[in-house]
Amino acid sequence: MARMTPSEAFVETLAANKVTDIFGIMGSAFMDAMDIFAPAGIRLVPVVHEQGAAHMADGYARVSGRHGVVIGQNGPGISNCVTGIAAAYWAHSPVVMITPETGTMGMGLGGFQEANQLPMFQEFVKYQGHVNNPNRMAEYTGRCFDRAMSEIGPTQLNIPRDYFYGEGDFDIPQPAVLDRGPGGDKSLTEAAEMLANAKFPVIISGGGVVMGDAIEECEALAELLGAPVVNSYQHNDSFRASHPLWCGPLGYQGSKAGMQMMAKADVVVALGSRLGPFGTLPQYGVDYWPKDAKIIQIDADHKMLGLVKKIAVGICGDAGEAAKVLTEKLANLDVACIATKESRGKTIADAKSAWEKELDEWTHEKDDFSLDMIEEQAKEEGNYLHPRQVLRELEKAMPKDVMVSTDIGNINSVAHSYLRFDRPRSFFAPMSFGNCGYALPTMIGAKAAAPERPGIAYAGDGAWGMSMMEVMTAVRHDIPVTAVVFHNRQWGAEKKNQVEFYNRRFVAGELESESFAQIGIAMGSEGITVDKLEDVGPALKKAIDMQMNEGKTCVLEIMCTRELGDPFRRDALAKPTRLLEKYKDYV
Repeated sequence: MARMTPSEAFVETLAANKVTDIFGIMGSAFMDAMDIFAPAGIRLVPVVHEQGAAHMADGYARVSGRHGVVIGQNGPGISNCVTGIAAAYWAHSPVVMITPETGTMGMGLGGFQEANQLPMFQEFVKYQGHVNNPNRMAEYTGRCFDRAMSEIGPTQLNIPRDYFYGEGDFDIPQPAVLDRGPGGDKSLTEAAEMLANAKFPVIISGGGVVMGDAIEECEALAELLGAPVVNSYQHNDSFRASHPLWCGPLGYQGSKAGMQMMAKADVVVALGSRLGPFGTLPQYGVDYWPKDAKIIQIDADHKMLGLVKKIAVGICGDAGEAAKVLTEKLANLDVACIATKESRGKTIADAKSAWEKELDEWTHEKDDFSLDMIEEQAKEEGNYLHPRQVLRELEKAMPKDVMVSTDIGNINSVAHSYLRFDRPRSFFAPMSFGNCGYALPTMIGAKAAAPERPGIAYAGDGAWGMSMMEVMTAVRHDIPVTAVVFHNRQWGAEKKNQVEFYNRRFVAGELESESFAQIGIAMGSEGITVDKLEDVGPALKKAIDMQMNEGKTCVLEIMCTRELGDPFRRDALAKPTRLLEKYKDYV
């Protein structure tokens, strides 16, 4: 026990958890603690908006495997973070949301910036620690950091602002490290026997493989079985794209090769995946999910087992440890599918080759609306590029060891087919929460944690409008990133729904704006506008060179046509029915 102030106990506990960066906006609610961040080795990165701070903490956590930390002023500063914490929740990121609160003597009186801050986050955090006495500051702070790791998700540390003051005797807790095992031997043995008798096993490599640093264990299991491996939705970095067994991502705008392999499966191993419903929906007009396949699901959270899909075996364990034990057990069994590894390998290679050829030839969308837009824009002054061609050129120009974040939206989702990685902790997307304004701040956070790696953020012009102000954060604090903005002057994903379901009656979908590259320059970054296909790759390489060698942020604006990919939520919409006479034409 040592005599200190609650602010000192709070900061010392942060230091014990090796916190070096916090994202947020300064405020009087925590100024006493903030005053001693620097001597504790902690940098507060001031952002433009607190939603961006939460996304930065998310990106920081996802690339580093350590805590991401966000803080803000009580009331509006804290409420601004809710969306970002929700995205971190669905990404299973160990983010600690520190929420200074109205002082205890003013609670309930409707004072300045007063809000009940615990209910705001209760749906999106794994644990809420409320400091109910200043002498428990270190205890609750340490517990929130421990729970973020053990529960695999965000936690909230709520502190009445007057509890930073005073003095007391504190014991600074050391971080608790949870050692996860492979799961129960009975379920592992059952799974191994099921795999031994499989004819066409398929492995889904999910986010748990990335978070558990289990790529090698997943590869070893796949190689033993000769099983094709697909990435779960928005986890394109969960298996090496250069590996011959890799077949690409499932889910919206994913890989047809991967979906074809899934359709053949008689046994599916969902390794570190909750099998989220949006990542298993039909795509390209094909319902590829195998109806009769036996599913072996492995997840560190027992509540996910069998939640979405009916499973044959559920294993509550670490993805890497479970894969390792399964490989060891299978080595001692007569594995039927080993005899067909060669023919299955040819099936995999042929499917991948056909998909790559289709992507090469898929230069533009071919539905009637897109063809009309292409023809219309050909008459306009200026050049507009087909998004799929742009995405292919960006893919070819990607540097080694790149990190990419994507926002939500039409072109960003189409990008799933073109983004390939050979290293985990390289791809960041807003997951099931699907919020706009995600990509740029998340990449700033990732870059802060891994400054040696090139960082690229993809955004459409709608989502970009919600986040582009964080270019100033990157410039002000020397965290250089490259932003690729697909400028097609519309809310593309929702506009496609109006094409498919509402007879092209467009409401609130148009987004005419000034040059985003020039706006970036006004905020202190470099800016490049591209309207020729042959310039896409060189422009990206130039922007990355400026990022890595000159420490400069660059906004790369790509002028795209208004053609649109598949509807974003075909599963959730229906043709309208109108009963009132005045609406009869709106069907």
